[in-house]
Amino acid sequence: MGTEAAEVVESVSDLAVQDPPGEEFSAADLRWVKYASSEHQRDDVALIPYERMDAFIAGECSNPECPTRFHIERGRKRDRGTLREVRSDDYLLYRMYWCSFGPENYGEGGTILPSRKYRLNTRNRAARPQSMRGCTCHFAIKRLYARPSLVLIIYHERRHINKSGFICHGPLDRDAIGPGARRVPYVGSEIQQQTMSLIYLGVPEENILQTHMEGIHRYCGSDAKVDSLASQYVQKLGMIIKRSTHELDLDDQASIRMWVDRNKKSVFYYQDSTDTDAFVLGIQTEWQLQQMIRFGHQDLLASHSSFGVSKLKYPLHTLLVFDSRQHALPVAWIITRSVTKQDTLRWMKALTERIYSVDSTWRIGGFVIDDPASELDPIRDVFSCPILFSLWHIRRTWLKNIIKKCSNSEVQREMFMQLGKVMYSIWSEKNPMDALEQLFQDFVDQTTFIQYFKSFWVPKLEMWIDTIRSLPLASQESSGAIESYHLKLKVKAYDDSQLDALQRVDWLVHKLTTELHSSYWLNLYADESGSFPEVKAEYIASTSWQRALQIPDNAVTFDDKEPFSAKVASQKDTSQLWTIWNPGSEFSLCDCSWSMQGNLCKHIIKVNMMCGPRKDFQPSLSFQSFQRVLLDLWQKPMDDSFSLDLSVAWVMQMQERIQKVTELATSDGIAQVSNRLPIQWTNKKGRKVAAKRTSPLRVLPHSNGTVQKDFTPKKNRKRKRLSTV
Repeated sequence: MGTEAAEVVESVSDLAVQDPPGEEFSAADLRWVKYASSEHQRDDVALIPYERMDAFIAGECSNPECPTRFHIERGRKRDRGTLREVRSDDYLLYRMYWCSFGPENYGEGGTILPSRKYRLNTRNRAARPQSMRGCTCHFAIKRLYARPSLVLIIYHERRHINKSGFICHGPLDRDAIGPGARRVPYVGSEIQQQTMSLIYLGVPEENILQTHMEGIHRYCGSDAKVDSLASQYVQKLGMIIKRSTHELDLDDQASIRMWVDRNKKSVFYYQDSTDTDAFVLGIQTEWQLQQMIRFGHQDLLASHSSFGVSKLKYPLHTLLVFDSRQHALPVAWIITRSVTKQDTLRWMKALTERIYSVDSTWRIGGFVIDDPASELDPIRDVFSCPILFSLWHIRRTWLKNIIKKCSNSEVQREMFMQLGKVMYSIWSEKNPMDALEQLFQDFVDQTTFIQYFKSFWVPKLEMWIDTIRSLPLASQESSGAIESYHLKLKVKAYDDSQLDALQRVDWLVHKLTTELHSSYWLNLYADESGSFPEVKAEYIASTSWQRALQIPDNAVTFDDKEPFSAKVASQKDTSQLWTIWNPGSEFSLCDCSWSMQGNLCKHIIKVNMMCGPRKDFQPSLSFQSFQRVLLDLWQKPMDDSFSLDLSVAWVMQMQERIQKVTELATSDGIAQVSNRLPIQWTNKKGRKVAAKRTSPLRVLPHSNGTVQKDFTPKKNRKRKRLSTV
């Protein structure tokens, strides 16, 4: 708004008179300087002719970003000859102009100021009291005593913000209440989120407007006025998103405090950094809360930890659930560098308390971690569930560094296969360190990779091996889903022109809650509603597991002469064959471009699917860990005692659950499974008819544990006899 000079003047006589051309002008057309005196503490001031005062006020009211009107908050007059000593800033006329959207705040969470002791000029106030949003923008004018032809403008607050520092009205305010709110067509949260997601993803405005119109017409029909208002809504929302910025304040810590204060519904835990406490910010939107309750109940919850350790100011920790297609959905983001047991327990408890306030019966079936340094006690205390371990991170990191530091393709696959043998030896009688020592001897000439491995992995490899040995391993499908989320997060987070913003937390929060959140919302919405076929098709094929399901079995060939390799024909070009070395293992390697980037490709997953039933291939690591769990459970009771009965009961319960899950996964639908369920019969009529469903009122328990009686109204026979008489 205008220009500022670095100097500070102490007398109004040192100010130059400014008279911008045009019928109206605003603060942007003036040059502002700092003025300091006994009454003013470095305020922004400008000097204009007295006859141009109305032109300045009209120009300020016509601000395109925050259109408003200014009312006289207070004023004083003074006659000439009343002052004996005249200073340069003494006035004949003094008026304080305040934005009509303040100073009171009648909005949500606002506070109404107490009764005033002075009279208000209410002729040019805001149209409705509910329009007052606590705006702090105000300025004062002084018609100078010594020079009555001039006016000194003192701007105390130029920005149209509230006390919290947020824009509180105008097109840039997302919560503004317009004067035509009653005539605006209904825009539900679903339509609004859909429109926002399309804008964030860069869809052309014509397509966004067409999709928005279709959603509006479902509620209020087609009308020229409705279409015009809907078009204005889309344009306004697009302008808000384009002009929105992550920097609410130049100081990153203050900016985060402002964001947390404004988005309290999306923050489930916040701990500011102090000398004793670490910075922790837990984010979960309303939509993420719904998906966590929906897909997380009696299912797996996965942890994607330590993203951006070397690039971001604070690493990002993500909690994931798996939707109906077993795709990973982010349901909570935790930004912190602290991995202590105390901080982890705090934000986990805060998250579950938020869920239990909606659904007290919510429970998860298992928790998948990908970092052996993760604290397990908070997970067991809060979620009370089994813990699994995923190998996606160690596999991806090893493969990427082998490809980066070794140029020979044959050496690459041999080294990767040898690292796989280190992992597979965990459940054998061999010592994993012996296999690792063999790796160092066989590839002693690969000094770059060996030096990297010894300095970075050898000190903590024992921790990884102990975790893999003690926890059951997650399958390739879940590992591929977590890796797919990692790749999408990496593209969204690091694909930014402002590379210096990586060290700001408010930038990361802005990326997560806008682009990434909108992307996953639109993907799930398109998958379940079928509104966007292209988005749905792209979402279905976003994981390597789903892409592997599209490869037919006859596209895979095994050669008995080369048992350590398999061939997969390309679906786009049947003459193109991809070679998979070490088939049947999590440490397989393919020569396709996707696998050579360190990713788990669809060809490896397809080959491993077909290697499962074959006896000439060793089982996967996850299946071997599952076998070890069953063997440990079977060997637990050492004598014919009560512990044997309890172990048998656990095994039978586990077997029944696995059978039900397998039956549901291999069937065409839930109807096919329900038709095979046995019919329940009653004893009243000789077991000839199916039992009637029990009324829910009959089985509803009281708080004291007794069964509630049926309160269905019954016919009163006595009243019937009296009416007959």
